[in-house]
Amino acid sequence: MSSSAAPTPTAAFRAARDSLLDHAHDPQAAHAGFAWPEVGAHFNWAVDWFDAVAAGNDRIALHVVDEDGTESRVTYDRMRSRSNRVANWLTQLGVGRGDAVMLMLGNRVELWEAMLAILKIGAIILPTSVVLGTEDLAERVERAGIRAVLADETDAAKFDGIPGDFGRVVVGGERPGWQGFAAAAAASDAAPGIVVDSDDPALIYFTSGTTSRPKMVVHTHVSYPVGHLSTTYWIGVRPGDVHMTISAPGWGKHAWSLFFAPWIAEATIFVYNYARFDAAALVDQLDRNAVTTFCAPPTVWRMLIQADLENRPRALRELLSAGEPLNPEVIATIDRWWGLPIRDGYGQTELTAVVGNTPGVALKPGAMGRPLPGNDVVLIDPLTGRIGDEGEICLPTAPTRPLNLTPGYLGEPERTARVDHDGYYHTSDVATRDADGQLTFVGRTDDVFKASDYKVSPFEVESVLLTHPAVAEAAVVGAPDAVRLNVVKAYVALAASWEPSPETARAILAHAREHMAPYMRVRRIEFFELPKTISGKIRRVELRDREIAATDERIETEWRESDFPDLKG
Repeated sequence: MSSSAAPTPTAAFRAARDSLLDHAHDPQAAHAGFAWPEVGAHFNWAVDWFDAVAAGNDRIALHVVDEDGTESRVTYDRMRSRSNRVANWLTQLGVGRGDAVMLMLGNRVELWEAMLAILKIGAIILPTSVVLGTEDLAERVERAGIRAVLADETDAAKFDGIPGDFGRVVVGGERPGWQGFAAAAAASDAAPGIVVDSDDPALIYFTSGTTSRPKMVVHTHVSYPVGHLSTTYWIGVRPGDVHMTISAPGWGKHAWSLFFAPWIAEATIFVYNYARFDAAALVDQLDRNAVTTFCAPPTVWRMLIQADLENRPRALRELLSAGEPLNPEVIATIDRWWGLPIRDGYGQTELTAVVGNTPGVALKPGAMGRPLPGNDVVLIDPLTGRIGDEGEICLPTAPTRPLNLTPGYLGEPERTARVDHDGYYHTSDVATRDADGQLTFVGRTDDVFKASDYKVSPFEVESVLLTHPAVAEAAVVGAPDAVRLNVVKAYVALAASWEPSPETARAILAHAREHMAPYMRVRRIEFFELPKTISGKIRRVELRDREIAATDERIETEWRESDFPDLKG
């Protein structure tokens, strides 16, 4: 009697990935037939997947183009050997399994080398945005118990006043008292041979803090590295593709689409670095470098539309948006110009992609799609606790916990318990589900408000506002009102050539009157530079606080319907 041996972690991972590739345009079959791979108790993605794929592979893994025309191309095999050198060098510096390593690097080759290296030795990657100042960095160094910091030469000075016994490595130059990253080139390129547990911490991400102090989200060697199989499916990236995402290091989306997903697919990661956004230059790079799959945040898509760039880059096959919901008007414009839909998706730093419009499936305007393979989603009414077709997006954690869900927030069990309880992980995001199973984002639980006893979704109102040519961006909040409880107030960033004048205010208010139901109609407007997190998300909490502070007084710089007699009623 013969028995077959269990597949290796690499084979199990590949089989799961290939099953998704085989059903690239059939999400129902993909969802029904997919199971998270059994990768065993000691899975290390950087070794068991990346190195297995990379050995002897001369395909380009990473292609970086700088604004001055400088280019760097690194093959898979070169990335494997170089990251081994960095891993062994970090070990020599005293970095070991379980140590947190802060990466404060821009999109340069060394970032990818370091991320692989840190995973290979069982240390913990803590990506950090280069725009942070010393005060924020000091808090993160202390809260995360940092063992070492890798920073660009231009940012290293920010750590001078930060106390702590942690190693300091400067990348791209020299600095007194710091180790130079260039020395890693002299280390051995042999595999480090460190064994990790699959549930060991592998990454810690600070959330963007739209409403509160940033949380420290922990991910294991499975929850992100394996969990991003769902993200790979949503993106639609295939072996041999060239994938580009506009995302800054330091945020979860960077790991989603500029590290795990493209390399899961055995594609090339393409990066274009620029100091100031130039829509025409970006489209030229997409065309010149034959980018096939492209993801950008809503702000970038809106800026592309403002630039009237109607010629489609030649190799593009898939367009995506993430970070915040993308308004239907933007999707329709790009589809009209380029003949490709922009597919929206949904996830969080705490998760991988869990909902999305997938390749080849007809889009419903405004919808963010259906649950992706490996993910089940329920909508729970925050007031009644009932499951239905409208409510908070939740993931069941019983009887089986989602593989792609964070185990919790570092050092904050109470905060973890507030979102992970009663058999569900609670996202704090609200959505509706139609008869076809399509989910449409409504807003954060703390963004949705009532006006005249009706629930108002800021996203829905903002989507209508964006159909007016004067509106480049908008943020809608409830302004306290003694009669209606709240009235709808819009903060608007104007498009180029529009003036913050009474005429513009009247035009936008009239547009709202024509296209919105009375309960959701914008009745106050203010032209304003929208407050955002450093990851680009609008901080509506600041705008709500501004309205609450002015409850009994009119804000001098706002316009109201009552200022225009023909708009009253």
